[in-house]
Amino acid sequence: MVEVRKLQLPEVLEITPRRFGDDRGFFSETYNLERFKEAGIDLVFVQDNHSYSAAKGILRGLHYQLEPRAQDKLVRVIKGAILDVAVDIRRSSPTFGKWVSLEITAEKGNQILVPKGFAHGFLTIEPHTEVIYKVTDVYSPAHDRSIRFDDPSIGIDWPGSQESFQLSEKDRKAPLLKEAETFA
Repeated sequence: MVEVRKLQLPEVLEITPRRFGDDRGFFSETYNLERFKEAGIDLVFVQDNHSYSAAKGILRGLHYQLEPRAQDKLVRVIKGAILDVAVDIRRSSPTFGKWVSLEITAEKGNQILVPKGFAHGFLTIEPHTEVIYKVTDVYSPAHDRSIRFDDPSIGIDWPGSQESFQLSEKDRKAPLLKEAETFA
């Protein structure tokens, strides 16, 4: 059993699997193909990724892959916490350039489903954060793209001081949304 909640951009979903706990800890089925299908999520994941961030304030994103290698992503935190962000980059969408965020924590056990057509990024809000995410297509360097995390036309409300964020060189040099290759 999973609880599914639409976020402000209804294609982006918060998924909270049920936890069974006792004095030893808990058990949770974080992904089950049949349960997800019953909840209306009919995706086949082909790759799992694991990201570790040593410090609070590490920003990864905004990333996506173009067709035909576009990816749906199911993101969860196994240690620590993140502010996860999805940006609609479908030019024909009425919500093009709009964003939604969700705090995902190991303690809560919630996940976010970021569909194809959305750029994805996250900011660690606790040190020693580990993120695991499933994707529906393998990584393809030829289709890999990114957008600036601080693009003023998007206006993401990141917590804290953006000057103190730690980014990769790729993310620091990412183009603005208006200059980026996106979806039709």
